[in-house]
Formats: sequence, structure tokens, C-alpha cells
Amino acid sequence: MSRQTALDHGIEAALRRDRGVVIASLVILAALSWFYIWLEAAAMDRMMMGLEPMAMQPTAANATTLVLTFLMWTIMMVGMMLPSAAPMTLLYAAIVRTNRIRGTVLPGVWLFTGGYLLVWTAFSLGATALQVLFEEVRVASSMMVVTSKWLSGVILLAAGSYQWSPLKDKCLAQCRSPIQFITGHWRAGRLGALRMGAAYGLYCVGCCWAIMLLLFVSGVMNMLWVALIAGFVLFEKLMPHGRLVGRIAGLILVGAGLYVLIEA
Repeated sequence: MSRQTALDHGIEAALRRDRGVVIASLVILAALSWFYIWLEAAAMDRMMMGLEPMAMQPTAANATTLVLTFLMWTIMMVGMMLPSAAPMTLLYAAIVRTNRIRGTVLPGVWLFTGGYLLVWTAFSLGATALQVLFEEVRVASSMMVVTSKWLSGVILLAAGSYQWSPLKDKCLAQCRSPIQFITGHWRAGRLGALRMGAAYGLYCVGCCWAIMLLLFVSGVMNMLWVALIAGFVLFEKLMPHGRLVGRIAGLILVGAGLYVLIEA
């Protein structure tokens, strides 16, 4: 066996090892997030049935509840969005490995993932603020669901219309093509990994923020709708006809929004 062949086999073995570690890490993190979501949803169901005391409304005077609400949104975004980012993460790991030849790629991959999740953490902060606002002006209940038909209709219209917007197309194109993203946004080093992850996260937020607002309509802790929205995001970003399905979903949401507003 030549020296080059041995080196190639070594690189291939390292790629398989690192790929396995990355996949296992993503699966464990996503699974823990979904377990937390399930626990929160179960607790919410018990409160709705009167088996537990109603949760206090998150107000500015209740810092603990605010922090817990922010934590809930953050973990929920990790569970919903991390699976759809897995192909990009694995591609990044493979490119880093082939460029470096030797040494582990894991710190860079974890930084990339950290940058991605940091952006969704910022989104979670905004969602928490929006939830507090809705409850303060009494258009949403303490069970984290919008009670105003007008607001529900507007959210449905906004989410459906955004599915047809040029900004949605631009962001989704980057999410659907990891190679295109890598080519246009490559940054070397660990800081570069963090910046690339954040850039990819921004595209994903740009792609999905309006769909995430539907959680206010269906109920933030409605496990079925959380899973459906997460599945839709995964399909739209990864499947061959994802964009077409996204546009059809946009028309359905616009129709639903108009119906709700007419009935209001």
C-alpha cells in the first residue's frame, strides 16, 4: 500500500468517525429538546384539565417566569430547527476534515452549530417578548394561544403571504443548497465557523420566522402542531418539491386567514 493510499484510507476513516460523532451529538441534542417539549406540553394539558394550578402570566415583574418562557422557546427552536440543519452541518464537517487532513473537526463543527443556534436563541428572545406583549394587551391567554380572531387571521395571512415573497425565496435557496451556501460564505478557522453558523442561522430565520408565528395561533405548547410545523420546515428545506409544497401551503394559509377574518 502506497503512502498516499494509506493517507486516503486514514482520512476516510477519520471522516466516518467524525461523522458518527456529529450525527450522534445532533440526535441527542434534538431528542433531549423534544423530550423537554413533550414534558412542557403534558404539563400544559394537565393545567387545562384543572389537574394543576394555572401558570402565572409572564410579566415584567416576574423575572423567573420570563426566563422560563425564554428557555422554553429556545429549547423548542433547537428541537424544531436542528434536524433540518443536519445536512449543512455534516457537509461543513466533511469539508473541514478534507482541508485539514489531520486533527479533529469537532470543535469547528460545534462552533458552527453554536452560531446557528445562537441566531435562533435571539429569535426566541423576540418570540418571548411578543408572547408577553400579546398577554399584556389581552389578545392571548396564559395558555399561550391567541384568543383574538382578528390577530389569528392577520398571523395566518402574514405567514401565507410570506411563503410567496422574494425574501423567502432567497433565504430558502440558501437553506436548500448547502454547497451554494458553503461556496458563498466560507470562513476559515474557529471564528469563521461561528460566523458561518450564524450566517446560516440568519437565512433559516429569514426562511421560517413567519411559519413559527403560527405557534401563537395553534398554541405554543400544542405538541401536534409543533411537530407538524417542524415536519413542514424539514420537508420544505430538504425535499425536492419542498418549494412547491411551501407555496401551496402559503395559499392555504391565506385562505384560512381570510376565513377567520370574515368570521371574526
